[in-house]
Amino acid sequence: MNYYNEIKNKLIENEITKKIKDYSKNKSDLLTYYNVGKMLNEAGKQYGAGIIKEYSKRLTYELGSGYTFSSLTRMKKFYLLLKKVATVSQQLSYGHYVELLPLKDITEIKYYINICESQNLSIRELRNKIKNNEYKRLEEKVKKKLVNNNKISVIDYVKNPILIKNTDNYESISEKKLQKLILENIESFMNELGNNFSFIKSEYKIKIGNVYNYIDLLLYNINFNCYVVIELKITIKKRTYRSNSSIYELY
Repeated sequence: MNYYNEIKNKLIENEITKKIKDYSKNKSDLLTYYNVGKMLNEAGKQYGAGIIKEYSKRLTYELGSGYTFSSLTRMKKFYLLLKKVATVSQQLSYGHYVELLPLKDITEIKYYINICESQNLSIRELRNKIKNNEYKRLEEKVKKKLVNNNKISVIDYVKNPILIKNTDNYESISEKKLQKLILENIESFMNELGNNFSFIKSEYKIKIGNVYNYIDLLLYNINFNCYVVIELKITIKKRTYRSNSSIYELY
């Protein structure tokens, strides 16, 4: 097989598809870069690792910019990644998969693919979740559930610790200050908890017997069809703050 000509033709066909069939751009990108990555991997086995650099120079000269050594290397890594994942999600773009390439844990990769599908995440949103180590902040028992495809409950997706932006740069914290920070970034807070949360009210009043009590934060989870009650409690340990079983780290 003439790997170079095959790779060149695949890339040319993909460029044509991008121009004339807008609806199929993503599908074409994924298929093209998978096949190119596969051929680069096979060519590397036959001609050595330096073949990618050689192909990059020739493609850049003949087709123009966009086919640097780095971009071709990413295509090869993309192919190797999909071999591990087994299936390609058409809901993710090639850019989504590029964000996943540095990850080593296949379960972590599958986790991010699943939440991209279920939450319709943009590339930027996925990048932020990876940067904030969302998967690593899941409980170990939850990770085992994901590996074994066991049933997940609403509490399973709560990260530990939960990250809350200290936008007011508080040196010390109280329950009221913590509540204020959460309410100022309520969307970010609910995303930390997981998917399909809606904010109902803060200081929600309920009557137990003859006594009125106030719930710090009342949420509702649409997917699990249940209310979620959050009571904020502070215990100080360095710059980490604990509420019930979850740690709230300010940054």
